[in-house]
Amino acid sequence: MSNRVELLAPAGNPEKLEIAVHYGADAVYLAGKAFSLRNFSGNFTLEEMAAGIRHAHAHGVKVYVACNVYARNDELGAMREYLTALAEVKPDALIVADPAIFAAARELAPGIDLHISTQANTTNQDTARFWKSLGASRINVARELPLTDIKGVADNGGLEVEAFVHGAMCISYSGRCLLSSYLTNRDSNRGQCSHPCRWKYSVVEEMRPGHYHPVQEDERGSYIFNSKDLCMIDHIPSLIGAGIDSLKIEGRMKGINYLASVVKTYREAIDTYYEDPAHYETRPEWLEELSRINSREYSTGFYFGYEGDAAPNYEDSRPGTIHRFAGKITAVDGSRVTLHVRNKITEGQVVEVLTRKGPARPDTIAAITALDGQPQELAQPNTCVTVTLSGHYAPSDLIRIAEESTYGHAPGASRLPKSGSAPK
Repeated sequence: MSNRVELLAPAGNPEKLEIAVHYGADAVYLAGKAFSLRNFSGNFTLEEMAAGIRHAHAHGVKVYVACNVYARNDELGAMREYLTALAEVKPDALIVADPAIFAAARELAPGIDLHISTQANTTNQDTARFWKSLGASRINVARELPLTDIKGVADNGGLEVEAFVHGAMCISYSGRCLLSSYLTNRDSNRGQCSHPCRWKYSVVEEMRPGHYHPVQEDERGSYIFNSKDLCMIDHIPSLIGAGIDSLKIEGRMKGINYLASVVKTYREAIDTYYEDPAHYETRPEWLEELSRINSREYSTGFYFGYEGDAAPNYEDSRPGTIHRFAGKITAVDGSRVTLHVRNKITEGQVVEVLTRKGPARPDTIAAITALDGQPQELAQPNTCVTVTLSGHYAPSDLIRIAEESTYGHAPGASRLPKSGSAPK
């Protein structure tokens, strides 16, 4: 590990890997079609994984493959075959939690680093040393730890420390939720979580079937298990000062619009910190960018032990502005770009383009042309067209449209606690 903190981004499919690399990730984590905790993201075939690793390595980006399920007896043979295949693909590390998978990976893929998943629930320095003694090179600490405890693990555990800094937080202890298995027969620790913590709940009295009594409800329903989202953009110095080696973004199942915004913002924040560590300040444009992503209100989770900061969110209904993802630029010819359209666009429409650096750039769609050269007034989703803009952009830049949302946050309004510092 270099002396600069790593920015680790989710890559739920090949396109998301491309976007994470484009917007500045130092490393990405992904998975095959089985044996990870996100079976409902697109994920990768072995061929796609090999191509993704080549693409990432060509840009100096590392690739970690998640094999962090807890296997059952009848899966052990298939898991060994999969690990043998991964040894040929050669990712930079495997992310594991199950001791049986850890042992098999050491045997079958001896040249690949092993990272211990947050599912293994590492909460102290002695556990970190235990994993190191077995050959692990990194642990992703349990999400329940305050920053003071994480610093103790980093100082005394003897291996690299990774921690989540942005995204959704599971309401259960290190993801050990039984609700999904109980209600839908889908095992959370086998990549099949149905997210019952985000369903709408009401109380029904036995003698009044069909009469629903709300449990602290707004117009969207009642969310009694719904944790706030994590956002540590204000606390980059504290995270680095605590000795964390890798800052991890959650979201393998989220779209590329989310991924681009979050990776770009944290990339700029980390780079700004290293330019002048003593005078790091959160820039208003970073808060605005993160405010325009749909969230369940931001918090600092368990890092600083704020009472109620990780509590369920009941009040995320303020008006604001969010982004409607319009499309991804796939090729550039001066001010003319080839656009893979994701939501309808029209000639003359005001848009903004999210480039790798700096705030999103406002622009206007001057013309839309079909790939056969015929002009058109609009383009529908899942089509490819040529769009004329006034600025100059790069492949993989995203085009989006700002629009009002009942459930968003006001741009630039920080919902992040400002107190807290690196432990001494």
